[in-house]
Amino acid sequence: MTQILGTKKAARVHLAWAVAAVGFVTLIGAAGFRSVPGVLLDPLHDEFGWSHATISAAVSINLLLYGLISPFAAALMDRLGLRRVVSGALVLIALGSGLTVFMNASWQLLLTWGLLVGIGTGSMSMTFVATITGRWFVERRGLVTGILTAAGATGQLIFLPLIAALAANYGWRVPALVAAGSALAVVPLVLIFLRDYPSDVGLRAYGAPEGSLAGQRVEATGSSALRALTALRTASRRPAFWMLAGGFAICGASTNGLIGTHFVTAAHDHGMPVTTAASLLALVGVFDVGGTIISGWLTDRWDPRYLLIAYYSLRGLSLLVLPSLLGPSAQPSIWVFIIFYGLDWVATVPPTVALCREWFGVDGPIVFGWVFASHQIGAALAATGAGAIRDVQGSYNLAWYLAGGLCAAAALMSASIGRRLVASDAA
Repeated sequence: MTQILGTKKAARVHLAWAVAAVGFVTLIGAAGFRSVPGVLLDPLHDEFGWSHATISAAVSINLLLYGLISPFAAALMDRLGLRRVVSGALVLIALGSGLTVFMNASWQLLLTWGLLVGIGTGSMSMTFVATITGRWFVERRGLVTGILTAAGATGQLIFLPLIAALAANYGWRVPALVAAGSALAVVPLVLIFLRDYPSDVGLRAYGAPEGSLAGQRVEATGSSALRALTALRTASRRPAFWMLAGGFAICGASTNGLIGTHFVTAAHDHGMPVTTAASLLALVGVFDVGGTIISGWLTDRWDPRYLLIAYYSLRGLSLLVLPSLLGPSAQPSIWVFIIFYGLDWVATVPPTVALCREWFGVDGPIVFGWVFASHQIGAALAATGAGAIRDVQGSYNLAWYLAGGLCAAAALMSASIGRRLVASDAA
């Protein structure tokens, strides 16, 4: 066994692909756990009488922590290793989801789905993707980034219809317990199969040339929190960081915060059954898989800035027409929206990761963690803001229009980013 793994030539399939596969399964679960509250807005409102804004606040905390924990989790992965951080995160998610069945006050929802699940999912967010691709791949980085990012869509596809059906037939507590059990089920896979660096098993990173340092273990020194903050301080001196962070904040507002949290309720406001709306949202995940993988492939070949300009511009236009498409049934026009939005959903991730790597080199995954934190700040603001708009105006129309305008601003931010190619990992 040692001989098989000892050299790159001896292994028919590079271990990098096995590590990526475990990461894919883990990220599927993380996406599923995050998708639960969006489907349970109405059941929680009906049982406890809590306002949509109050329930959305728990989602906002979840989304906010999902982003803010990311850069610290990336630094912690350097210090403690992928397996410890990811398995600990899954246990936190199981606790947060499972304890909700005992809650009877809104602050308990904030503590469980907000705090515990937020910290857990934040510890294996998109920085987990950047860490795996940065350590294990030189060739096919963009493609693998796209595939791992698509795991979020796959998790949404698997969990959303299941959660909606379980909630409709058995109440909201059953899907909460299913999410807890699913999180625990992934822990053994992480402990057994996930590895930190190629050098730990005598390999180089996939596609790294002879003599390359890519994939070699780098011992972290000092505080993980300090390293994350130092990377932020250094990155914040460059305008490119703020353009990436600003654009990604709008990305989060227009996806997880708005569509991911409120689409089911908004469609139901127009007379559409909840299960139909949840299935449509799950279909976003179907097309997101293809869209994100294609985006990763394109990122290996095209200027990532131009990709971001196209993604944000087209997303903004689609949001502006969404209010006219919603109705009591799934008409062809809403199907067109779902297909397009799915293709565009997280297609922004591969080019954003690539630009972080270009501008910030070895600290790219940590800097991307901060950029991703801005994504979740935008998502959190949109989740709460759209809920408040719904409570005050009785519809989400204003939220769709505001998000469409913001996407145009994100396209302009992306256009202003320069190119700065840093030394290759293989150097």
